[in-house]
Amino acid sequence: MEQQTDVVVRTVNIVKQYGEGEALVRALSGISCEIYAGEYLSIMGPSGSGKSTFFNMIGGLDKPNEGSVFVNSVDIAQLTPRELAFLRCHTIGYIFQTFNLITVRTALENVTLPMLFAGVQPDDAEEKGMKLLDTVGLGHRYHHRPTELSGGQQQRVAIARALANSPAIILADEPTGNLDLKTGQEIIDLLKMLQSEHGVTIISATHDHKMLDVSDRIFHIRDGQLAEIETKADLVTA
Repeated sequence: MEQQTDVVVRTVNIVKQYGEGEALVRALSGISCEIYAGEYLSIMGPSGSGKSTFFNMIGGLDKPNEGSVFVNSVDIAQLTPRELAFLRCHTIGYIFQTFNLITVRTALENVTLPMLFAGVQPDDAEEKGMKLLDTVGLGHRYHHRPTELSGGQQQRVAIARALANSPAIILADEPTGNLDLKTGQEIIDLLKMLQSEHGVTIISATHDHKMLDVSDRIFHIRDGQLAEIETKADLVTA
């Protein structure tokens, strides 16, 4: 992959702390970084390192106590709840470890829901939803509910849903965490395909070392700080 110059996410000295007094916990201690358009970035770190907090900051799911998070040059901490909801809907797609599908709705209905929220006409949303399910290999499962799908199939539905509004960024939180090794590898390969063929920026918080094979860079978070940045070249020569 050629080095990207367009920055889609930039953090400036972000600090996050919880509690106060003797119970004060500093989850992030001033992280500054840039994430490039079209790259596959993995965020790694042990439990309690601040990895998940950092991931949530990037996605606008939490706000820093200090510092700034810019998505496409917009400081998302300064947005109103309505503006932030609009950005999440149109710019960022989310994939969760637990899938977070609506169990009473079909695969197609789960995928089209974000489009309907965004104001897309139902017929157009259904047509695009079917194409997205085709893309993730579930064209034959449009009308199956999550309880009728395997874990890997549910995660594929979640990926299709994340793509519903053509986001520039996909945030994947432990996307292989609840899957067996074979299925997990299939999901990693699918995310890599979306990044390489569609130019989507993939940002994944993960413990899965198979992610290293497809990542352009790896951010290592330790003790609330960005302790190390590895590139694909570093991994090849290691």
